[in-house]
Amino acid sequence: MNPAPIIYIVDDDPSVLRSLCRLMRSAGLKAAAFNSPEEFLAQLGGEPCGCLVLDVAMPGLNGLELQTALAARGCLLPIVFITGQGDIPMSVRAMKAGAVDFLAKPFRSGELLAAVRAALEKNRQARLEQAERDRLNGWLDRLTPREREVLPYIIGGNLNKQTAFELGTAEKTIKVHRARVLKKLGVTSVADLVRLAERAGIKPSVVSR
Repeated sequence: MNPAPIIYIVDDDPSVLRSLCRLMRSAGLKAAAFNSPEEFLAQLGGEPCGCLVLDVAMPGLNGLELQTALAARGCLLPIVFITGQGDIPMSVRAMKAGAVDFLAKPFRSGELLAAVRAALEKNRQARLEQAERDRLNGWLDRLTPREREVLPYIIGGNLNKQTAFELGTAEKTIKVHRARVLKKLGVTSVADLVRLAERAGIKPSVVSR
């Protein structure tokens, strides 16, 4: 079962934290408050489910720097920025880095809740995609290292003799690997294998000669 999403709120103003937590709970959402990005990072564990409501201007690590730190971790939490000191370049930078919204204080409650719900949907989709990638990678773990090496050449549409030349082996050996890859991954055609590999993020290798 998926955990209930949590709205993580990071702001250095205690009154803002209290009011936003009350707003989220009044909308039937779970909320957790942090008075600094450092406190949030220290308590962040695993892959959190939900979204982040984040102030921009704070002492120490600011909101944009926290966004960068989370991206470096591969964290899937979407971010809704709130700020009383924002400007257009700042909002553009935040949005280009993947923020869901950038709201200037004071904002309407409905405006923030709409942005939070959009962020929760984005997180739900990202978690589903990650689960699918994990499932596909579990299938790919059935392959031997050599079969994993051959796979990109199969989905690249190369002939067995081309792949054999590239990998320095015999054509009949590639033919055996090809059959085993299809069987182990439960597909009956190269077209199905291409679709599976694409969902798993595997890029094809194409031999030019």
